[in-house]
Amino acid sequence: MRTILIIGAGKSTAYLVKYLLDKSVAEQLHITLADKNIDFATKLIDHHPNGNAIAFDIFDEQQRTKEITKADIVVSMLPARFHIEVAKDCLTLNKNMVTASYVSKEMQALHKAVEAKGLLFLNEMGVDPGIDHMSAMQVIDRIKANGGEMILFESFTGGLVAPESDDNLWNYKFTWNPRNVVTAGQGGAAKFLQEGKFKYIPYHRLFRRTEFLEVDGYGRFEAYANRDSLKYQSLYGLDAIQTLYRGTIRRVGFGKAWQIFIMLGMTDDSYTIEDSEHMSYRDFVNSFLPYSHTDSVELKLRHQLKIDQDDIIWEKLEELDMFNPNKKVELQNATPAQILQKILMDSWTLQQDDKDMLVMYHKFGYELNGEKHQIDATMVCKGENQTYTAMAKTVGLPVAIATLKVLNKEIQEKGVKIPINKNIYEPILSELIKFDIIFKEKEVKYLGYNILNT
Repeated sequence: MRTILIIGAGKSTAYLVKYLLDKSVAEQLHITLADKNIDFATKLIDHHPNGNAIAFDIFDEQQRTKEITKADIVVSMLPARFHIEVAKDCLTLNKNMVTASYVSKEMQALHKAVEAKGLLFLNEMGVDPGIDHMSAMQVIDRIKANGGEMILFESFTGGLVAPESDDNLWNYKFTWNPRNVVTAGQGGAAKFLQEGKFKYIPYHRLFRRTEFLEVDGYGRFEAYANRDSLKYQSLYGLDAIQTLYRGTIRRVGFGKAWQIFIMLGMTDDSYTIEDSEHMSYRDFVNSFLPYSHTDSVELKLRHQLKIDQDDIIWEKLEELDMFNPNKKVELQNATPAQILQKILMDSWTLQQDDKDMLVMYHKFGYELNGEKHQIDATMVCKGENQTYTAMAKTVGLPVAIATLKVLNKEIQEKGVKIPINKNIYEPILSELIKFDIIFKEKEVKYLGYNILNT
């Protein structure tokens, strides 16, 4: 039996574990699932004879060394900041490693040493990053092979609520880390290329400059810019491209309403609110508004931000129960962003019967024989339940498939890598089709860059 050590049994691990356990008899695998919460790990192993769950402390160097030594390959599903500890052990102990996270500077610094030992540390193998790389490179490489020259590439991804579970005015629920949603876009202006010119969107305008997207069968969406759309320009071989834009998908109207929180200062994570644990939700809202001995909190907010009483945005704010004087924040020394997150989690947490949905949309503009063409490619994946979610499926399955292919020496790259080479992405995308993770392509009229200022 060959041992696969998976460290981390969080929300994105369910499909990863299931895939490998389902393959365990034919492939002679033993799966060890390690997590600080052994109950989570035990539930996912579910008494399978070829799996076991162990309580695991990432800071226990002796335990890390012991478990990694026993493994034939290591999968780290830990929070990204902890990957480097596992990576250093894997380098010392000569073990290949797979993660779903972005390559950090610390991870990249290991490249030459990993390559010299003939090892592979394959990162960014989830959905975004991961499936986005693979699906984009598959089309880009095909266009180039046919003699085309890339002039535009736009890519969008969104974790959303499935239509049958969409029951609030925001058309949104948390399907991933709520903190990342609340603080999205902060830390500098979004930057991208438009018709050969560098463009920037400052945070305070980010959610008001969106691009509309139509997905067959699912209607209209909007997308706001990611912080750095140029990160993969060279890696994708797009140095000469004229337009390059990456964004995050939401339902239409989300950005305009979210802008209210930004204008009030509720997404700020840089300072704490005094006496926050004794505040009501209403107190929290009022703390950002001018004093008045006559006007209500509601009236002050509408006046301050010029929101009409019959505006749908006002209904969205009321739906969140933000003006309730009886609901308490109950968070000590909390930042505005932490308090906002708590308020939103009351309304946007997926319920037991809710299903999530992952949407990805690519636009490829290219020139061939003097004519401009465009291919639009879309992928929609819906979850089954609260364990086997669309997010878990699109993150966990590519990690699982890649892990087995590395173990079986079907992928033989060396060093610190991401899945942008054909010998990595082709077999993985082919197998994902079996799980209904499929991109639908269509030729459309080339329109160029069409970001809208909504």
